[in-house]
Amino acid sequence: MRGKEGGEEESESRVTLLESPRSAEEDGGELRERVWVETKKLWKIVAPAIFTRLTTYSTLVITQAFAGHLGDLELAAMSIVYSVVVGFNFGLFLGMASALETLCGQAFGAKKYHMLGVYMQRSWIVLFFGCLLLLPTYLFTTPVLKFLGQPDDIAELSGVISLWAIPLHFAFCLSFPLQRFLQCQLKNHVPAFAAAVALVVHLLVSWLFVEGLKLGVTGTISTVCVSWWVNVLILLAYSVCGGCPLTWTGFSSEAVTGLWEFVKLSASSGVMLCLENWYYRILIVMTGNLENARIAVDSLSICMSINGWEMMIPLAFFAGTGVRVANELGAGNGKGARFATIISVTQSLIIGLVFWVIIMLFHNQIAWIFTSSESVLMAVNKLTILLAFTILLNSVQPVLSGVAIGSGWQSYVAYINLGCYYCIGIPLGLLMGWVFNFGVMGIWAGMIFGGTAVQTIILGFITIRCDWEKEAQKANVRVNKWSNVVK
Repeated sequence: MRGKEGGEEESESRVTLLESPRSAEEDGGELRERVWVETKKLWKIVAPAIFTRLTTYSTLVITQAFAGHLGDLELAAMSIVYSVVVGFNFGLFLGMASALETLCGQAFGAKKYHMLGVYMQRSWIVLFFGCLLLLPTYLFTTPVLKFLGQPDDIAELSGVISLWAIPLHFAFCLSFPLQRFLQCQLKNHVPAFAAAVALVVHLLVSWLFVEGLKLGVTGTISTVCVSWWVNVLILLAYSVCGGCPLTWTGFSSEAVTGLWEFVKLSASSGVMLCLENWYYRILIVMTGNLENARIAVDSLSICMSINGWEMMIPLAFFAGTGVRVANELGAGNGKGARFATIISVTQSLIIGLVFWVIIMLFHNQIAWIFTSSESVLMAVNKLTILLAFTILLNSVQPVLSGVAIGSGWQSYVAYINLGCYYCIGIPLGLLMGWVFNFGVMGIWAGMIFGGTAVQTIILGFITIRCDWEKEAQKANVRVNKWSNVVK
């Protein structure tokens, strides 16, 4: 009996040994299949989002290129208005509209489609009143910039440009909620189409206003307003005229009920993202106080434009990650949300490494599109190493912020951003720039390594330690709570 048992055990052991490699292959095949399926889901959102953001951001690049060839003063003034004044409001409204990514994304995952239209209308109301409250930032640009130490000629011209940018300001309150409303129901092809049309319109109007009619720098900023409103009207027409029958059922009085709860979530989302957006606007303002400010502002603004152009890719991953995490959590699948996070961070980091290499290889040529000034070209060349590392860090940080949006961690992350950026990054930038006399390189280096890097490490630690099943339960509670508010 023992011999027989021993023989059976030996036979079973041989079978197990023979089957083990096959099991490992099956596990590997299953993992590859999961990666491929998640990649397809992610890129269904990310690919059109990249196209949308690149084409939208290209309107800024085209505008700055036209302004740069008008003169150094025009480029500096346009850069400050777009990077500081418009950017200040852009960051806040973009963040406030991101509340829809949490609510609409989780509601869509839970198949409560009717809630998406009501959420968007609430966001319109909140952002419109925000537009009214922030209108003075455009009306008093010149005195504010002079108070902050900007040269008089730059401040005066910036004030003129700001007044012409007011129509763009009001476009934000419709555009951002519409984009997130469509994004959360996986209709990203619509914003992509609208952005493409708007870019073509922008090119034509830029040529007409600047080259044809010779309207100068005010004509240049006017072209941005025209193209943004073309984009908004296309999105609005699609959304309310039959393109979204499940999620848009018409204007509803329910949009003004439970508004205070929505304001609080929008505010925390706004604070979270605007602290990030304002951070680099502050960098430009600080640079304006250096010696030879015009060259410093021009060179840094060009680097920020290039960074912003590439940043559209990680921002698309930010959007894709937020939707995928919110959808999975709304459906009660915590493991799916975790896996979506891993895939998104990995792929965005790989793309960031590619761009890091490109910047390092072509550091002498990247500023030619913006300016022909030798002094500005030399200044940009010195900053490219910091640009490369900023791009590398930004390939991870926005994706982790997308996880926070999808999970509803906005208020928590806002405190992290405040501490990292404003308690560590800015003081270190001031120390490096003025105390140690490293100028614009010191300011930028202190802010990216003292603020952005620390924030990325903290968000990464939180994401790794996250209990995803508990987050799925919280999402279920949130969806039911907001559903009851709507009723």
